[in-house]
Amino acid sequence: MSVIEYDVIIIGAGVAGLTAGAYLAGRGFRVALVTKGEPTACLSTGGIDVCSYNDNPLLGIKELPSDHPFHLVDEKIIRESLDNFQTAMNEMDMPYKGSAEKNRFILSALGTFKTSCLVPSTMEAAAQDAKESIHIITFKGLKDFYPGYIISRRKNAKFSIYDAGVSSTMGIASHFEEREFLEKFLLWLEKQNIYQDKIAFPAVLGLESATKITDTIAILTGKPVFEIPTLPPSMPGRRLFNALKKYFRKKGGEIYWGWPVIGVEKSEKIIEAVITSSKGRPNSLNGKAFILATGSFVGGGLTATREAIIENVFNLPVHVPGPRETWFDNDYFSLNHGIGRAGIIADSSLRPAGTPMENVFVCGGILANTEILKNGCGHGLALATAHLAAKSCMEYIR
Repeated sequence: MSVIEYDVIIIGAGVAGLTAGAYLAGRGFRVALVTKGEPTACLSTGGIDVCSYNDNPLLGIKELPSDHPFHLVDEKIIRESLDNFQTAMNEMDMPYKGSAEKNRFILSALGTFKTSCLVPSTMEAAAQDAKESIHIITFKGLKDFYPGYIISRRKNAKFSIYDAGVSSTMGIASHFEEREFLEKFLLWLEKQNIYQDKIAFPAVLGLESATKITDTIAILTGKPVFEIPTLPPSMPGRRLFNALKKYFRKKGGEIYWGWPVIGVEKSEKIIEAVITSSKGRPNSLNGKAFILATGSFVGGGLTATREAIIENVFNLPVHVPGPRETWFDNDYFSLNHGIGRAGIIADSSLRPAGTPMENVFVCGGILANTEILKNGCGHGLALATAHLAAKSCMEYIR
């Protein structure tokens, strides 16, 4: 068995894990991130949702239930986490627009509005009400985007179809990175004589160069241009994950991709190492501190059985929201499913409650009482708690 030493081991490669890792690596700590696969960030719209309770996200946080984990994070850290995120994304040439004081809308693939706080610059010009007229450019055979849904909700919207030669979001996005394809598309677009106020696209305007491509189209047409997230998995979510991953590595962090944790080594109140598997070979990753950022059920951090809910790495105590029969509402689309409150309860330094282990910290969607969909607090909560967990971890090591 190979043994590798680090200051901090982070389990989970989502927004929370990569953010905590970059924070620590950028301050001179040797950091390793362990993940068994792609995170749920790749399924997201790419927006940073802080809290949808109020037009001002920070005021909305104050209105959240008293047991919500956002109340563990000081407003100064929340602001810092959002500022640091925007700085990081600027460095990765994927700027995000917005501020902590103001929510905005992005248009969904169903024609409804979704509330977010920070959005990719490719969505900055998104229509904010039904009065703005838009022209949607879609692509032949694209199955993850249906402009008819949007048109049915907006009387002042039209759409045109372009044949990109491929019909997947990834395939079209790859084509937009090719100069020849982009030039041919722009010639076609000029001939459409679009008169609407704004031009909208499904989120396929490139893999790495979406901002540049969006700006190019806006300059050519003389109109604001914006992307609309497609059904998951979405390109903005994948761009976000790729940018965070590159930023973490830029800061000096190391990623062990496809190395699931299969065991833990403990000594009294200390976690000493996690045992991982790579191509059937066990490896021991030793650390002074550990950050758990594996997400909830979709991310694989929690598993529900008929008898209990289990945390899958350290077997930490899990807050269970009442008897099993109360976990799910009869309405599938309800935002009040009790299961949304399941997770790890943490103290003010984000150490898990109910366990003697003193060098473990938790952040992100695995925290209890988040109710992320109901409260509109997904990636914003991940960023804020990642910063707090990283700061607590740093203080512990020092």
